[in-house]
Amino acid sequence: MTTDPATLSDIHEITTLKYRYGRCLDNRLWDEFGATLAPDATARYGTVSQGEPLHFDGRDAIVDYMRSSLTGTIVSAHTFGNPEIEVDGPAATGSWSMSDIVIAPDFDTVITGTSYYSDRYVKLDGRWYIGHTEYYRLYEAITPMGSSGMQLIANRWATGD
Repeated sequence: MTTDPATLSDIHEITTLKYRYGRCLDNRLWDEFGATLAPDATARYGTVSQGEPLHFDGRDAIVDYMRSSLTGTIVSAHTFGNPEIEVDGPAATGSWSMSDIVIAPDFDTVITGTSYYSDRYVKLDGRWYIGHTEYYRLYEAITPMGSSGMQLIANRWATGD
């Protein structure tokens, strides 16, 4: 199987886009995070930690939710891997594995999990955006920080760090 250079370039751009999505989310770079999403993007996050899956329609709704959820001393780290990307002109699909950790010191809680994302991408004015993103959980676990002996010795979001 031979893949033409333009398709390889698109795959690279989409891979970079997904990595940027995670980096900007974890670093609370909300304008940059929003710039990874098409204006009419949709998201279906399959979390159980908040009781039910979360559904958002539109870039602003997705960004607003993330901005309101990742506040205070909460630390998150999302790692994406195993991309499978298929390009079809100005549209593409992608599957990704994801591992995440969310540490919420103020709530004495650590949430860990793994998921598989299914994304749809759209190319607008020569640039790729996430048009739809969703995941299902393989597992999600909540552990109290104190009883596990976990102590944060650095936290970007804590005063003085």
